[in-house]
Amino acid sequence: MLTHDEIATLADYLAQTLQTGPVRIENFSRIPGGASRETYRFDAVAADFDGGSRGFILRRDPPDSLIDTERALEFAAYRSFYGRGVPVPEAIALVADESVLGRPFFIMERIDHGASSSPFQPDPFGPHREAIGRDFFSILGAIAAVDPYDTEMPGVVDTPAPEDCWRRELDRWQKVIETDSLEPQPIAMAAIRRLRRNPPQPPPKLAVVHGDYRVGNFLHDGAGRITAILDWEMAHIGDPMEDLAWALDPLWASNPALAAGLLDFEEAIRHWQQASGRRFNAEAFQWWSLFANLKGLAIWISSSKAYHDGKNADPILAFSGWYCATRHNKIIADRLSQTTWGGL
Repeated sequence: MLTHDEIATLADYLAQTLQTGPVRIENFSRIPGGASRETYRFDAVAADFDGGSRGFILRRDPPDSLIDTERALEFAAYRSFYGRGVPVPEAIALVADESVLGRPFFIMERIDHGASSSPFQPDPFGPHREAIGRDFFSILGAIAAVDPYDTEMPGVVDTPAPEDCWRRELDRWQKVIETDSLEPQPIAMAAIRRLRRNPPQPPPKLAVVHGDYRVGNFLHDGAGRITAILDWEMAHIGDPMEDLAWALDPLWASNPALAAGLLDFEEAIRHWQQASGRRFNAEAFQWWSLFANLKGLAIWISSSKAYHDGKNADPILAFSGWYCATRHNKIIADRLSQTTWGGL
């Protein structure tokens, strides 16, 4: 939690950045959860604001996080999609200077009157499930439709050749597993061997990949409409099949019979194709689907190490390192026992 002095410093910083008169911070509180940054909500009160106040979100780097990400990347992602048919909050300021709040942070507008839902709830959207599902896959398609060279992303992330997308991502998450594992990971290593032996077809063209697009990482209005896509900290340029496979990982589905627990698979893919202007590649999707399972396992392994080493005492890391890791190990083992590619 920020100290009283830090909150006062934040008020002065906002007044300077937004070029207003004096700013007063009210209703400052931490939002639970968040794997990679501390997240706070607050009201900034100033005479220059319409209605006298504006709502903001502050995302500050923690001492240690579940996922090692770069704040400039997340900030650039919000700026890239704001006002382009993808519901995201407006990015306000990015601050790397640790003298302001002790650690780097950024500020974005707050989306009020929006609810978040956990994929671990039995029926998170009730009668609005199908409407949310149509929005969910259409927005994911809209992200894939944007030319990455027409965004700010190439300035903060590398741009791989299409044929190298899979290798870059697999190398990254294999390294996480090998570095952070507290015990042998035979299931993960078997999956890595399977993936390396059977690389996917490259995408016809690159896309911005959200990196963590799933149930639980958006806000909705409670009436069937998604109001904000959040948590862009793993965004990069790559194969849009990666995002689709992650969104459809079984861990995020409250009802495993439905895509993301929301729609029939065929309907979900139809909405994605219509919005993206791309063709669904079933063979490439199979590769990226197993990769998504492995990536999830890598994240849970990393969270377990952070908690074990005492770098972060947030119980969500302990839960992820136990329950989520066990689930993904089971999902991967079942897939490896039932599926063969290339005769392997």
